[in-house]
Amino acid sequence: MKHPLCALALCASLALPAWGTAFAAPPQPVPSPLPAEVQTLLDKAQVPASALAVLVEPVSARPMPASGESQSASPPANRLSWQADAAMNPASVMKMVTTYAGLDLLGPAHFWRTRIYAQGPIEGGVLQGNLLIQGSGDPKLVHERLQELLQAVMDKGIFLIRGDIILDNGVFSLPAHNPAAFDDEPLRPYNAAPDGLLINFKSVIYKFIPDASGKRAHILTEPPISGVRIPASIATAKGACGNWRGKIQANFQNPTQVSFAGRYPVRCGEQSWSVAYIDPASYASRVIDAMWRGLGGGLTGQVISRANQPMQGEPVATGYSLPLAAIIADINKFSNNVMAQQLFLTLSATDGHKGSFEASRGVLRRWWAGQSQLGALPAPIAENGAGLSRLARVSPRALVAMLQQAAHSPHAETYASSLSIAGIDGTMRDLTDPDLIGRAWLKTGTLRDVTAIAGYVSGRSGERYAIAAIINHPNAIAARPALRKLLAWVARD
Repeated sequence: MKHPLCALALCASLALPAWGTAFAAPPQPVPSPLPAEVQTLLDKAQVPASALAVLVEPVSARPMPASGESQSASPPANRLSWQADAAMNPASVMKMVTTYAGLDLLGPAHFWRTRIYAQGPIEGGVLQGNLLIQGSGDPKLVHERLQELLQAVMDKGIFLIRGDIILDNGVFSLPAHNPAAFDDEPLRPYNAAPDGLLINFKSVIYKFIPDASGKRAHILTEPPISGVRIPASIATAKGACGNWRGKIQANFQNPTQVSFAGRYPVRCGEQSWSVAYIDPASYASRVIDAMWRGLGGGLTGQVISRANQPMQGEPVATGYSLPLAAIIADINKFSNNVMAQQLFLTLSATDGHKGSFEASRGVLRRWWAGQSQLGALPAPIAENGAGLSRLARVSPRALVAMLQQAAHSPHAETYASSLSIAGIDGTMRDLTDPDLIGRAWLKTGTLRDVTAIAGYVSGRSGERYAIAAIINHPNAIAARPALRKLLAWVARD
């Protein structure tokens, strides 16, 4: 079951530099080969064809060679090619590169371990020492699974800790992170920083539930968070639901006090709001403290973060992540940025080495260069692996070649099923074209000045196509209907 926060970790708006300097100038335009209906929608959005790069090829055009065979020198048959070699900002479509590389390098059954050690003797339910919780970068350690892990500690006979709970997130080496730096939206869960011990995406879910009288709405929070005062309820108001978040006048700026100065529209019924905690550095400590005490556990010391602890003590519990196959489905279907970054960092967190963005970029470049289908093409500039970036670049030709390789790989089904199914789930669940519903597997990308789409489309003929289309332009968002029309054109082959 997918966690509710996953659907909220979508790409953010992005203020890119001025168009004249944001992207490399594309080749001088020639008469566009774009379908007329696509060109019409580009014109309506006031986006020139020169701002679009697209490639559509049959998946069968680039089969994987048998062992020992060389790739045929004959080029694949293009169904549509327009500026296919242009290096473009793909926004969240970059997650397709990260997830496929992760599948190939780590395998679909890869999982992360969160280990817990008792650093002292256990006597009569009392741990005489510290409890060490050591993370390995689990991308989806949500509060339900954390609670199960702490319960497992109690099942080992530990109820009182005469010491501290030490949190070790040192598996990654990370730069300082300002959650407001990207788009001045520090409370958006998609701006959460990766972490070696990432708990619940560093966010709090506020649930507003009107009572039977209709005069007040109860406020429930997940997960519990220690040392933060949150009102138990809020007065309600009559009138339309509308922008209920604005109407409640929430203030999340004080790390120890949340307040609501407005009223909750009773017509809204039950609603939820996920908010990144304002002090992310203390989030894990506060949540674990609250959970441990909520389970009935005692603690004489504190919950403190202290990276790079030696694995000393008696192992008392191990929490296993979801397998990578399930992780990439959350990443691709719901465009979860921090989960993508966790996976990207994991690429270099091997053999005792700390994961870092720089090291993972190197791993990705070497992996790309070693692929028979991809090595001759420029490697993507992945930056953080999530596409939440001003610097990320990839060409449609590189994406299509990767999609073709993936379609003939042992991980073909796992990879394709991780993408949003048109009209069914994920970011493409609202697609209503009957020729596309259940017949296209896609990843979308959206930033300010960027809209993109890539994946697989099954045509009426039975042919399956790999497609990558990217628009970089100040009016890119307005041109999104043009990309959807392109998908329909591909399907109606």
